[in-house]
Amino acid sequence: MNAPLILINAVGLTPRLLPFASRLQALARGGWSRPLREVLPAVTCTAQATILTGQPPAVHGIVGNGWLFRDTGEVRFWQQSNRLIQAEPLYATARKRLGAAFRCAKLFWWYNQGADVAISVTPKPYYGSDGNKAFGITGTPEGLADTLEKQLGPFPFPSFWGPMAGPACTRWIARCAAEVVQAERANLTLVYLPHLDYDPQRHGPSGCDMPRLVKELDDACEPLLDAAKKVGAVVWVVSEYGHLDVKEALYPNRLLRKAGLLTVRDGPFGEVLDTFNSRAFAVCDHQLAHIYVRESSDLGRVREALSPCGRIATPAAVDLHHERSGELILLALPDSWFAYPYWLDERRAPDFARTVDIHRKPGYDPCELFFDPQLWWPKGRAAWRLMQKKLGFRTLFDVVPLDASLVRGSHGIHAPDPLDRPLLIGHGVAPEPDTLEMTEVHGLLLAALAPAG
Repeated sequence: MNAPLILINAVGLTPRLLPFASRLQALARGGWSRPLREVLPAVTCTAQATILTGQPPAVHGIVGNGWLFRDTGEVRFWQQSNRLIQAEPLYATARKRLGAAFRCAKLFWWYNQGADVAISVTPKPYYGSDGNKAFGITGTPEGLADTLEKQLGPFPFPSFWGPMAGPACTRWIARCAAEVVQAERANLTLVYLPHLDYDPQRHGPSGCDMPRLVKELDDACEPLLDAAKKVGAVVWVVSEYGHLDVKEALYPNRLLRKAGLLTVRDGPFGEVLDTFNSRAFAVCDHQLAHIYVRESSDLGRVREALSPCGRIATPAAVDLHHERSGELILLALPDSWFAYPYWLDERRAPDFARTVDIHRKPGYDPCELFFDPQLWWPKGRAAWRLMQKKLGFRTLFDVVPLDASLVRGSHGIHAPDPLDRPLLIGHGVAPEPDTLEMTEVHGLLLAALAPAG
């Protein structure tokens, strides 16, 4: 077999930012680097599935970070089951070529549960019947997650997502990967490092100290790069998208509601989206939204209602022709993004809207990256809520703002400037095109792992 390969997924890293990462730039100088043309939508789950299968979402079926599950009428985001991917992943193809001895480690990449890999580690909280949640990670083989937390300390879950999201989780994952690389000696190790996905969304790239943030990512990679050197592994780097500055949040669901197309059910915990009785609604995912329209006779009304929001396309026109996709696709202008709220009165917002609740919200909500600035001492409020929870009271960690104008960065569409696109850093013979399609990453990795013939 060829040398072991480690693929670092450095979310948000672009050709413009690479010079601030001295270690990763050294990899590019020792090999090659190419910008990647984003897949649509340019979001985590879709990009990762495309990288691993070499197929567009019309084939692999991951049409966003979430979508409408038509058989249950539920909008679900951030699902973990590997069975949702409908095309063969890289590690399965490589094992067919190399035999049963081929081993893959999949660390914090999405759709990790049930993945046909030898080693996996992924975040997975515990959910109590009383509504409580306890942070945790899981993985294979059995006992690996517990061993890693004994060696490295508990995974810093609050830094992985939410108002406290920051570098601690990236450092932990990189150290975790270093341990796995040395102990398991897998042929392929996939490592997801999310650090550049936080402040660039909160404040926009122009509102961040990007040199500092990129250096923090680069520094976090040091133990992993050291481990790679010790075991003779080759390191490649990929990213999923770059971030764009945005000026405004647009609300497709509110427009559909005002047009009489979206229906809600009001109740003791606020208004909730009624997917069964709505004639149309939007599943918003950064700068792209799937528009689900119950009756084809309403397509004209829907187009008219959403015309102020951006460009409306058919799924086939943007390579999203799949049963999971909406009947229409809404694409934002580069300086705007789509917020999921459907309520017209903040007093009727559902109780989950002010919390970090990625599985209950019928759309992606980057407001979860903020403490509500209107709260007096929001961290103190969160601490008080935690104390109430520990004392056995049912409570909400209601510290998230409803003001989507706080969000100054987004992604999901093609970046106008190639310098702001994702990238691939590889080893060996450089590919010919100056810019690669994201679907081409799979073939390049497979050739490096298991050359045909």
